[in-house]
Amino acid sequence: DTPASSRTSGADRLFCDRKVREDFAFTGEVAAVFDDMLLRSVPCCQQAAEAAAQLLARHLPEKALIYDLGCSVGTNVPVLVKGLKGRSFRYIGVDKAPAMLSRARARFPESEALRFLEADITTCPLDGAQAILCNYTLQFLRPLERPAFVRRVFAALPPGGLFILSEKTIALSPALNRDFIALHHDFKRAQGYTEMEIAAKREALENVLVPFSLEENVRLLREAGFAEVEPFFVWFNFASIAALKR
Repeated sequence: DTPASSRTSGADRLFCDRKVREDFAFTGEVAAVFDDMLLRSVPCCQQAAEAAAQLLARHLPEKALIYDLGCSVGTNVPVLVKGLKGRSFRYIGVDKAPAMLSRARARFPESEALRFLEADITTCPLDGAQAILCNYTLQFLRPLERPAFVRRVFAALPPGGLFILSEKTIALSPALNRDFIALHHDFKRAQGYTEMEIAAKREALENVLVPFSLEENVRLLREAGFAEVEPFFVWFNFASIAALKR
């Protein structure tokens, strides 16, 4: 299975006919359409997730414990099952939005090998982690909180442990950054979003999602202690980065 083939949510029309009255939040309304929102808002998110799973398959031992920080509705679960090619693994998805976790649990019943934890990713336990995923989640933390968070991830991993970080980014070049934003909006139009929806979603996220540049994210990982840091998937203003602990 892939996220597209295991979707349980409806079409994302949250911003089609109303003004923005509050900042974006992971409410029940968002949880109900999250799969559709993700695929139509984040270019190549499925390909990036599949590439991450392939990379994990080269590093993880049998029955490795994977933490998914900001797991949302459990989108990574079927991607990991496919990418790890029948190898057994343990999974703990962590999110602080009850509505997202409720949908995740409905899709993927919990077991000894698969659990969802309602907790703050900046303080939750990471006992026994052998790999940690953080997909499009760090960008929602206040910038001043990010260094301590990444240091905590580094400390939790054993030697050889892998941290996968996927984020929306901002380009250092003002001209190219405008190009990248325009191309992202073109992508959204191609997915059926209207100009009103694109503008309203951007306004709702303005004070909530604060992107770093790719270079800033790489530096954040290196300063936390990761000696081997490499971007492995980039689409204009979206990037996935692998950080290996030695």
